[in-house]
Amino acid sequence: MAEQITVSVDSDIAKLYRSASDNERRKLDLLVNLRLRDAKESGKSLSDTMLEISRNAQQRGLTPEILQSILADE
Repeated sequence: MAEQITVSVDSDIAKLYRSASDNERRKLDLLVNLRLRDAKESGKSLSDTMLEISRNAQQRGLTPEILQSILADE
């Protein structure tokens, strides 16, 4: 059963998310859900998991524009 949560993000990320199609949002929601599930199963704290996600994305050069492009691929 899915449950909604609220996550604070930078304003440019919020704009990007709001401008995404329903399908793109579902993809991102699924990615976040899977990542958090992995963290739960590994025993890591939510804080550690979020820091790891952020670091990995930044190291790989992920920008809002690149994320939009990834989500747009169907």
